[in-house]
This record gives sequence, structure tokens and C-alpha cells, in this order.
Amino acid sequence: MISQDLYILAIESSCDDTSAAVLHHRRTLSNVVATQRIHEEYGGVVPELASRAHQQNIVPLVYRALAEANIDKKQLSAIAFTRGPGLLGSLLVGTSFAKSLSLGLGIPLIEVNHMEAHILSHFIEAPGKTPPPFPFLALTISGGHTQLVLVKDYFDMKILGETLDDAVGEAFDKSAKLLGLPYPGGPLIDRYASQGDPGRFTFPIPKVPGLDFSFSGLKTSILYFLQRESAHDPEFVEKQRDHICASIQATIVEILMRKLKKAVAQTGVHHVAIAGGVAANSGIRKALAAAEKDLGWVTYVPPFEYCTDNAGMIGIVGYLKYLDGRFTDYRVSARARYQIGS
Repeated sequence: MISQDLYILAIESSCDDTSAAVLHHRRTLSNVVATQRIHEEYGGVVPELASRAHQQNIVPLVYRALAEANIDKKQLSAIAFTRGPGLLGSLLVGTSFAKSLSLGLGIPLIEVNHMEAHILSHFIEAPGKTPPPFPFLALTISGGHTQLVLVKDYFDMKILGETLDDAVGEAFDKSAKLLGLPYPGGPLIDRYASQGDPGRFTFPIPKVPGLDFSFSGLKTSILYFLQRESAHDPEFVEKQRDHICASIQATIVEILMRKLKKAVAQTGVHHVAIAGGVAANSGIRKALAAAEKDLGWVTYVPPFEYCTDNAGMIGIVGYLKYLDGRFTDYRVSARARYQIGS
């Protein structure tokens, strides 16, 4: 029997966001995030600066998470942490802290795969949200990953397809950089796209076999397009910004939806969930809503706070692993590459 006072402290430090959360079973009591603004001036994440910032943020964030949850660290049942995948230096900070705190408190340590956590974020208790039933298809879309996953159970997942080069979030950010937009540019493309015509400009859809993705060719075509048009009119980007953003977003959404429709056809699974930071994109959400109406899918979108990197999603995996007794010993080390199911 599980104690009524099961509390999981979760730590996320896979990239440039430090986060700590406390979960009481499936319910999030606190979920605090420190976003590192220093990378904006470099146009992308600088790994060394990220790891230093994690070291500065992690202790205050854990204290804040405990305070917001209104519990003492002695009430914690286990410590869950992101083992990978991600930036090794960033992961080392969270891993080392989690191991030390677990050892100091004498409570279990639970490692979490960051990508599994994005998928299982749907199982965090949230008002008005129902988790997908097994089996379901998960489209995980973020700055570093793009994957189609068949989810048969909490820890029975099979990758059906993934990106062969750039991730979808990277495609958004790199396209934004070509337009002269600041980092991170993906949310800005989404914002400007809402005011533009998605059919104004046409970009090629990559021909990739199976259920894998590729975005490097799209990025190159956008570069050449902007160079060509700007040669004729130096103010082209400024004048057509909204339409360019709408056309880029429409192309990326079309790439994702074609693969997702193919996966549904191949598996016969009509329950579709999205996860990851790019799941916050309005164009993708609209496309899923349309598919639900036109194709009879049942779609699942997590609350915004669980789309981007956060410790709440780490905590739900920690809770589920706690129930299964899947604990980690202190020989564990961070893994920059950590495949689902490994």
C-alpha cells in the first residue's frame, strides 16, 4: 500500500532551464523554473554558461519548490532527476545534486529519461485534462528532439520515427535567425504567423522514407529564398515578415502532420498526444484540432506549463517508477544520449 504522504522532489537540468518540483502522487504542488537569459545575446545555448547557471540556480530553486509545496525536505519520499538526454555539463549538475540530496536524506533516487517525461507529462493530474489511454501515439517535438513514439504502457515505448538531422524546434529557431529575429525565435515565428498568409510563399516538403523526419533541407531552402528575394528588394524580409513566418510555420506543420497521419494509418491507433516545447505552437495545435474533427482522432495536448522543460514532468515519472520500485543506485551517471527504452 502506498502512503498517503508520498512526495517526490523532481529536478530538471537537461539544457538551459533549471527546474524543481514537488509532486504529491500525480498532483503538482510546486513547479518552479529558472530560465537562463544569458544565451539570448549569443543566439543559442552556450553549454559552459548553461552548466554554470544551473549551479547558481539549483539550490535556491529546490528551497523555493519545497516552500511553495509547504513541506519540509524530511517529508520527501524520493528524489527524481533527469539523467539524459541533454547537455552533459547541465545534466551533471542535476545528477550530482540529486545523488547528494538522496544520500543525505536517506531516501530513494530515481533516474528519468527526459523524452519519456515529456510523453508522460500527460499523466500529471490537471483540471479538465484526461490522460490518453494505452496504446497511444506520441509526437514529441522540442528544440533538440523530434520523435514519433508508440506508447503501449508507462514504460513500454517504441520509437517509430525520429529526425535524421535538425529537430523541429531547431528548425523554427534557425529560420527565425535567418529572419533576423532574436533567440529563441520559434515563439516569435508563431506570433507573427498569426498575422500572415500561410499560402503566400511555398517551401519544399522533404521526401524522407518511413516515419523519419528531416528539416535541414527546409532550412537551406529558406536561406536561399531569403537571399534571392532580398537581392531584388533589401526590405523584403521587413515588408513580408508576417507572411514569411506564416508560410514557414505552415510548411513545418504540414511535415509533422503528414508523418503523424502515416503513423496512425500504419498502427491503427487513433489516440494522439503531443509533447515537448514546440507543442505550445498554435499552428500545430490547430492542425491537431482539425484532424480530430475531420479524421476522428482523439488528441491530447498537455497544459502549457508542462510543454516546455520543467521538473513537474520529471516528477510524474518519478512517482510512476516509485510505484514500481524502479530505484537507481549511486553509481548512476549523466548521459548526453539516452534513448527511450534504454
